[in-house]
This record gives sequence, structure tokens and C-alpha cells, in this order.
Amino acid sequence: MNDLQILVGGAAGQGSKAAGRLIAKVLSHYGYKIYVYEDYPYLIRGGHNFSLIRASRKEKRSIKRRIDFLLALDKLTIEKHIERLDGELIFNSDKAEAEGTGVAMQTIAEEEGSAIMQNTALFGAFCKVVGITQEVMEEIVKELPKPDENFNVAKKAYDEADVKINLENKGNPSPLLTGNEALSLGAVEAGLDVYMAYPMTPSTSILHFLAELGRKYDIKVMQPENEVAVINAALGSSFAGKRTMVGTSGGGMALMAEGISLAAISETPIVLINSQRSGPASGVPTYNAQSDLKFSLGIGHGDFLRLVFAPGDAEEAFYLTNLAMNMTWKYQIPAIVLLDKDVSESTFSFDRNVLEKGEKWEELKDGGEDYERYKDTENGISPIAFPGWEATVRNTSYEHDEYGTTTEDPEMVTKMQDKRMKKLPMIKEEIERLEMVKVSGEGERVIVSWGSSKMAAKEVAERTGSRFVQILSFEPFPEKSFMRAVEGAKEIVVVEANRLGQAAEVIERYVKVDKKILKYDGRPFEEEDIIEKLN
Repeated sequence: MNDLQILVGGAAGQGSKAAGRLIAKVLSHYGYKIYVYEDYPYLIRGGHNFSLIRASRKEKRSIKRRIDFLLALDKLTIEKHIERLDGELIFNSDKAEAEGTGVAMQTIAEEEGSAIMQNTALFGAFCKVVGITQEVMEEIVKELPKPDENFNVAKKAYDEADVKINLENKGNPSPLLTGNEALSLGAVEAGLDVYMAYPMTPSTSILHFLAELGRKYDIKVMQPENEVAVINAALGSSFAGKRTMVGTSGGGMALMAEGISLAAISETPIVLINSQRSGPASGVPTYNAQSDLKFSLGIGHGDFLRLVFAPGDAEEAFYLTNLAMNMTWKYQIPAIVLLDKDVSESTFSFDRNVLEKGEKWEELKDGGEDYERYKDTENGISPIAFPGWEATVRNTSYEHDEYGTTTEDPEMVTKMQDKRMKKLPMIKEEIERLEMVKVSGEGERVIVSWGSSKMAAKEVAERTGSRFVQILSFEPFPEKSFMRAVEGAKEIVVVEANRLGQAAEVIERYVKVDKKILKYDGRPFEEEDIIEKLN
């Protein structure tokens, strides 16, 4: 099989997500490209969790309605998803009765290890059903805590199942990373010194991942008491010369609005990660949305420049976070990396080898008694120095002159606002040089998308002979690149996960949008969602 989709489900606490990760690893070992979507309610115990794994010999990063394998740790998983199944059912016969491959997973786990290893038994049964060798299964299981016990559980379940198909092992596995892990590595490679966050799904795992990396790369990771403290402490860290990043979701970023304006007027570099979830307010906390675009483009009072990047998978999250870190220090403006839940928490094959911490960009330096922190240069970028250097460094939330001294003089107020805006042509020029608009296909119908919705949209474009266009930067908007990408279009269709068509509204400043395909139930686009509305 060159393309298969597997659903692994169970109650919260049964370990269906861990089982999904094991299956993703073993299929990657067999040479498949992997995408794993995670679905879970806002509960610690109870409720229904499932992982949906798309494995393909070619790069496929979306989900379909039909599934080839249903792996159930409980009865509810079978009841909820059996109608989607067009293939094999593997289930826990201690919890349910059904037609398919039943294995007493709880019994095996309790006899060979412990009850929490039922998910390892499920993994072992799957390996046997699809013809994965015991040696490869053992290699994957040995990476778990208590490897011997886990292997005994997996082996017994393996022995009790029967082979249904034999997957071909083509080797050449890729590392598997979530979007949050990838963006963390991108920041590290750009020289991240400090990360601050208050936990908020779906950005929380960045905090945990960087806390682990911090021990190796000497990164300071802090959890202040709330999001207001996060942004202000982070600005203090950046003012002291440390490359600093913060992470949150929409509700947390709302509390950072005044701090973002402070970053703008004080020209303090800062990167903000906004991992979107369903809103407004607390909304549906563990489900997806792309409804913070207009918010990100407009957050903060007053007129100021910002960067807003929107990655659609793990590799783009790595690249754009790395770029945001470097550009915020180069131009001394705030940068927002706008992910969504399905980028942050989904798992992807990641083909870039990221192991070493990269070199920082060389900061502009100046000093002395006459240091002008906000010098009105030709391109608006002032020389930057930090406290402790041989310079008097001033910082204020008020309008100021070139030295950083507060001013209300109308001519100076005008001059300094103009000075900060001088950076825009240079930023736009750089954005146009970079690949901020991706294009594939040549059809006269153009499907435009962004963020995680680009995954299904791109596959639909390939299936329907349409042209696909993805936008990676919304501020500045890569107008020239975008207009080249849609040139000759007879129909422009925008696919995105919000109610108002927020990206379509941005696009309509430049071209007419003929159709909007919107989804806002918290779940990702399936290919069929788009095809049905296209027709």
C-alpha cells in the first residue's frame, strides 16, 4: 500500500496518542511520509481521544474521511468510527466485541507488564496485521521506558494476531516532529536565549520542549504568573540584549496587546508565537481555528510595523520562526508567528537535519556619551546597544527623541513616527525576495490557502487540476509575488478555517475572490469537504 490512513482511539488516559506515535514511527521506518492529527476533548480523564495517521510514499499532509485501519482500545472508538472504515479493525477484546482482529490487550498488559501498556499491545497487534517484522517492532519498542516489559507485551499481542497484508519496507525514515517542536528548533538555530510563556493550549508544549532543550543549549525558560507578566518580562530580557520569544494562544495574546505596542515604540525586538484555537473567549480550547489573522494584523494601539508569518506544517514552522527571530533583531520590530492548533500539535515527517545551534546575526553596535539609540538613519534602523555597554541606553513607552528622551514636540513626534516607518520598503523588499508565496500546478482555477488548511487544499488542487497558492506572510503582504502567482486565473477560491473569510478579506485588497470555502467547527479540512463545495 502506497497510501494508508489509520485511526487509533480510546478513552483519555488509555494512551491512544502514544500508540499513534509508535505506529507513526514504525511506518516512518518503513519509508512512509507521516502526518498525524490529534483529536482530544478538554478533559484529563474520560472522553474520547483519537489520532489519525496519514502515511504515504509521497508527501501527503491531510486527512480523508475513509480509513484503512481502525485501532480501538475501547468500545466507544468502534461505535464512533466504524462507518469510516474501509479495511481492517483491530480492537481490544477485553473491552468490546466486533468482527475483526480481537486481542485481549488489557489481559496481556497486566500479565506481561502493567495495565497502562495496553497501547503497546495494540501496537504489537497492528505490526503483525500489516506484516511488520518483529525485529523492527522491537527496535521501536525498545525506545520506551521499561523496554523489556513493553516488548514482552507487544510480542505477546503480535503472536496472537494474524498477518492480513505485508507492507514493503523501503527504509529511509525521516525524523518526526510536531509543529511546536520544529518552531522551537528554528528559534534555537537563530540563537534563542530566553523563552517565556504562561501555559495555554495549544502552545503549551513549546514551554515543555524548550525547557528540555534549555539544558543543552543554555536557554533560559521561564513561566511568569500570567501573560501580562510574560510580555513585559520578555521585553526586559530583550532590552538587556537577549534574543527572546514568547508563546501563547489568542486569549493570552489579547493580554499582551499593550506590551506589543511598547515593543513597537521602544523598537525592542520580540517574537510572539500565537497558536490559534477555536474562539471567541475560551471557545473550544483543544480544537483548531484560523480566526486570529485580523487580530494579529491589528493588535496593539497606534501605528507601527510588524511581521506576521503563517506556517502550514512543521518545516515551515521551523523556517518562519527562524526567520522571525532574525528579522525582528534586524529591523527592531515585533514579529508574530501565527500557527494554528493543527500545525502546533500534529506530527510531521521532518526532512531537515537540525542538530546544532546556529550563529546569531551580528547586532549593530554603538556607544559613548552621545549614543543615539533612536538615531534617524536613512533606512530607519538605529544602532542598537544594551545596558552594561559603554553607552547610555534609554528606553521609554512615551514618544521620544533620538536619544530616548521623552518628547511632546510636534515636529519630533512626526519625525520619530516617520523614522520607524522608513523600515517598511526594506522589509517589503526582503519579503519579496523570500518564498512567501508557494505555487504548484497551472490550472485556471486557483485555490488559495494558508496555515494547516493548505494541506487539504493542496491535495484537492492536485486532484482537480487546479493551481494551488499558499500565503506564508500576511504582514508585509507579498503583493508582487502573489499577483504573479494568480496571474491568468479565471476563478480564485480561498480555503480557510474561520467564519468570516479573514484571509479572503486581505486578498481582496488585490484581486477579486470568487468563492470562499470555510470551515469553523474546530476540525481540520478533509479533502472531501473542499471537493464537495468546489462542485
